[in-house]
Formats: sequence, C-alpha cells, structure tokens
Amino acid sequence: MKNATIAKNYAEALLAAAEGLGQVEPIGRLMDALAGAIQSDETIAVVLDSPRVTKTVKIRLLAEALEGTAPPELIRFLGAVVRRGRQGLMQDIALAYQALVDVKENRVHAGVTLSAPADASLQQRIVERLGKVLGKEVRAHFRPDPRILGGVVVRVGDRVYDGSLKRRLNLLRRRMLTGE
Repeated sequence: MKNATIAKNYAEALLAAAEGLGQVEPIGRLMDALAGAIQSDETIAVVLDSPRVTKTVKIRLLAEALEGTAPPELIRFLGAVVRRGRQGLMQDIALAYQALVDVKENRVHAGVTLSAPADASLQQRIVERLGKVLGKEVRAHFRPDPRILGGVVVRVGDRVYDGSLKRRLNLLRRRMLTGE
C-alpha cells in the first residue's frame, strides 16, 4: 500500500510535467516502455536495483538509453526517482501514471471476451455501445474464449457484465432444477 501511494505521488508529478510539455500520451508510452524493459530484461532490473552500481551511473545509463527518444524533463524525472532510491517502483509509477491519465481523459479500459475473434466492425460497435452505457471513452482489449459458447463478457475494473451464452444456459439449468 505504501509503495502504491509513493508511486502515485511520483506519477502525479510526472503528469504535471507532461501536461506542461503537452506530451501526456508520449510520456506515458515512454514510461510503459521503460517499465516493460525493466520487467522483461533481468540485466536492467539487476543494474537498477544493485547497491554496487552508484546512483550516478544508474542515472547516466538511463539518460544514455533514452537520449534522443525522451524529453529532457522525463530524463530529469527518472534521475530524481533514482536519486531517491525509488527505481524499483518504475512499473508502479507507470501504472499509476496511466490510471491518472485515464481519469483525466474520462476513459476506462474494458476487457471484452467473445467466443471467437471479432472483426473491426464488431469491435467498433462494441466500443461505441460501451461508451454510451458507461458515459466514458472506452479502450477495449478483445480476446477470444470459446468456453463462453457465445455472447460477450465485459470486465471494467471490478465490474463484470456477463452476457455469455454459457451463463444463460447455467441460469436456465438452475431454474429447471429448482423449479423456479
């Protein structure tokens, strides 16, 4: 819980800087890429976490890796994170940053499960309908799962909207067995 609060504080500072630059989305993509690189490459994670590597060297390595790609403000921000020994929170900071951007932009992410892969037209119709129902911009992440048999299951945060054929058949079965 403490790390989440710290990460959110850093994310808020980064968002304020990104807004000042007019680069909210690009900086979010860079933070996601950096967090992904740290998570997927053990060497990067070990170097950033190692007490044997000085903070100055860590900052220089990050600056060299991001030179020409990231604005200087982001590189300075990352330097501040490392100077305070919070480099282990990069993934959490990136997630908190995206959550803050989503709130600011009035958007949600929805996991949409269908029995088969959806074509672009169906995806667009689902996104539009969800946008109307939720009153927010929807970023949908589609995945097929033949186990639902048909229909759609949508997860938005902690809420699940289950319109699957599997659920309907289970409800019918339960009604038939209980005599409702």
